[in-house]
Amino acid sequence: MKKHDRFLRSSNIKRSAFKQPLSFIVFLVISILLLSSPFQLGAQSQKIASKAARVSLPPNLDELVARVMKTFEVPGLSLAIVKDGQVLLAEGYGVKKLGEPAPVDAQTLFGIASNSKLFTAVALGTLVDEGKIDWNGRVVDYLPEFMMYDPYVTREMTVKDLLCHRSGLGLGAGDLMFWPATNLTRQEILGRVRFIKPAYSFRSTYAYSNLMFVVAGELLEKVTGLPWEDYVQDKIQKRVGMMYSNTRCSLVAEASNVAWPHAPVEGQVRAIKPYLPDNINPAGGINSCAEDMAKWMLLLLNKGKLSDGSQLISEKVMNEITSMQTPIPISKPASELAAAVMNFNGYGLGVRLRDFRRHQVVTHTGGLAGYVSQVWLMPEIGLGITILTNQESGEAYQSLTYEIADYYLKAPAVDWVGAMAKVRERSRQRTEDEIKKAYEQRNKDSKPSLPLEKYAGLYRDAWYGEIEIKYENGRLLMNFKHSPDLSGPLEHWQYDTFVARWSDPELRADAYVTFSLNPDGSIAEARMKPFSPDTDFSYDFQDLLLKPVPVKK
Repeated sequence: MKKHDRFLRSSNIKRSAFKQPLSFIVFLVISILLLSSPFQLGAQSQKIASKAARVSLPPNLDELVARVMKTFEVPGLSLAIVKDGQVLLAEGYGVKKLGEPAPVDAQTLFGIASNSKLFTAVALGTLVDEGKIDWNGRVVDYLPEFMMYDPYVTREMTVKDLLCHRSGLGLGAGDLMFWPATNLTRQEILGRVRFIKPAYSFRSTYAYSNLMFVVAGELLEKVTGLPWEDYVQDKIQKRVGMMYSNTRCSLVAEASNVAWPHAPVEGQVRAIKPYLPDNINPAGGINSCAEDMAKWMLLLLNKGKLSDGSQLISEKVMNEITSMQTPIPISKPASELAAAVMNFNGYGLGVRLRDFRRHQVVTHTGGLAGYVSQVWLMPEIGLGITILTNQESGEAYQSLTYEIADYYLKAPAVDWVGAMAKVRERSRQRTEDEIKKAYEQRNKDSKPSLPLEKYAGLYRDAWYGEIEIKYENGRLLMNFKHSPDLSGPLEHWQYDTFVARWSDPELRADAYVTFSLNPDGSIAEARMKPFSPDTDFSYDFQDLLLKPVPVKK
């Protein structure tokens, strides 16, 4: 999913071994390159890398990072590179928050969002090793209160099914129960899963699901007696040596060394409020940093073996996690990105599997409001790359990843930064054109079928719950009861369709609301869908079916 972070400490690695500064010449070059840019602090970095290790890094890496940050307007970035069992780099670039001088360092925390999913899979994998669960064991045998819409799926869903996006639910189905911030607990969310209608046949189609990972977290707690947060921190992070990381979105509010989330809002990148609820943690709640993610990548590349030689998780279970469970259709890339074309694409357990230049890649991305990230492992050449950012630009982490991977593959040079910038601009223009077309095609002279006050009332969706529409001062106002941020006026669009213009501009998720009438002119139901094609998929408005709640007499 999408965002977070926290604290300030010096490195636990001896600084005497890692204090090679940028040369004055490199610093001058980068300063000139970024002159007059609000993101010029991207050139400043806090390093943890020995002199010998830096020799193994791509030349002009600092200049490359600076270019990426300037091109895609990224205030702060954290980069970790491991190769052949060694940490080559754990480094911070830029600033934690625009307008403030505090730099990102190797321990600065970022929300890694859906990169948390592999931690959930590994945590369950430790229980497989201990014989407490079986990958093919039925979820209801461990979590009796679990129930899907279809009784057959309820009966047949396995632990493995929770982790590989083949439940039959649609893309992001149920995400509105925790995104944007809601007051629902994970237990309440678990109880509502049964009301979400499937979009596909069970195990037939890949469709990304945060909801099933939340269920997986509840299953882990039922089996171990420990909340997901405590189990992952004590049994995974501490053993790996991830001393700065945590497992709770809410801890961003308590952090001192944290990269603040940023996003483009109304045409300008700015700091936005962090996401704090903990109901999404098993799918996206971990906060981490370059130094800790380097240790995590070493564990994964070493088939679950810790630095002391012991196994956190068996190689057999690790192999199962990184084996393809659900194929993902391959789409043709944009012409500028042709060199990144895939020959295979799929999902394992909490991790995506693909190839890059015909080499196997084990990877995942993460996104919460104000944070996006990527973990990229190439086992055949012993390479691991983690990029954490505090701005919502997938182009930033992807172009930087490709550039670094190309260096170690000795691949033909491609200007990935320039290519991604072109693709981004084309996508932006396409969205702008679609929205312009929608305005041009609507019937502005049409009127609602009913007086506005007739649309007001309490509505209920089976899985989300109550949504209220009020009539005040000559206009309609919509309010999602469990989501305080989803509140704003309904603007008439055409006929019986309105557009919800949320009062909080940080949401960037306006939505159509279309009412259907009964023969007697009363409201039968209301359906919603995102207004912009760029709306994040976690705003799954299209899955709602709003029914009027009868007024008690």
